Amino acid sequence: MSGLHGHGHHHHDHDQARGNLTQRAAIASVSMALFLLGLKIWATAETGSVAMMGSLADTGLDILASLVTLFSVRLAAQPADLEHRYGHGKAEALAALFQAGLITVSALAIGWRGAERFGQDVEPAHPELGIGVSLVAIAATLMLITYQRYVIAKTGSVAIHADHVHYSSDLLLNGSVIVAILLNNYLGLRWADPAFGIGIALWLIMQVKGISGNALDQLMDKEWPLEKRERFLAAVRSHPELRNIHDVRTRSSGARDFAQLHVWVDPKMTIADAHAIMDEMENQLMAEFPGTEVMIHPEPDGHIDGHSHDHERPEDF
Repeated sequence: MSGLHGHGHHHHDHDQARGNLTQRAAIASVSMALFLLGLKIWATAETGSVAMMGSLADTGLDILASLVTLFSVRLAAQPADLEHRYGHGKAEALAALFQAGLITVSALAIGWRGAERFGQDVEPAHPELGIGVSLVAIAATLMLITYQRYVIAKTGSVAIHADHVHYSSDLLLNGSVIVAILLNNYLGLRWADPAFGIGIALWLIMQVKGISGNALDQLMDKEWPLEKRERFLAAVRSHPELRNIHDVRTRSSGARDFAQLHVWVDPKMTIADAHAIMDEMENQLMAEFPGTEVMIHPEPDGHIDGHSHDHERPEDF
């Protein structure tokens, strides 16, 4: 009933702070990927290592993925406007899906390259250079994913989470380049490099499932997880003014959450009184659940909605 009025500035500040954090994380990703790209181009040219070439291709993908992430979190941070009254949060879910696609393509490419290399007797040159560059890449990536973890904890961003998975896989990738070069050059095990490539490809494919599932849930307006929904309902029930809570609907968009519910009020109450109580309740619930927009619809005592969406899950008590 009372919707957006009075809460706008509170939400705007929250969104602004969150938007700044997610944008900084995305800019950090792009900057680091550009630095590693230059380093790996040089190392690939010097060593001729196929494992290093795979690592280089992956860094190229990282830059593309991080640029998409940066664009999406900037868009998601835009406040609601006349054409997008619910904000732009779903831009993040779209970016996460795009990233899932990129990760799948790179996994297939790495797996294919690994399969091709089996049976070929190739020894990369300058192994120490390949190992050194991989160690630098690991150190830089560790710093980035530590920062991303902090941002995800603060904002719950699905786009930064997809980026985080991407860079966590790079740790494995760079580590396996080192192991592959060691086994290949120093122990003469020519199968090591392709075997590691295929292993990484399979690991990447497994990660995609989680990222895309999360993003699709947001795009399809899936209800909140049961535990979160129950916590919200417990908070609602702690306000005795709200009676016979029903038709509760929840969804998430980016880091914004939305909750709508219907409640009974005394039919003798004036519209102004009912409105004031709903406003107060909405503000209290939004304070308990920051980043959530709550909308309460009052109905006269005993009213039964003909179109209720909650037949299977009545919240009445």
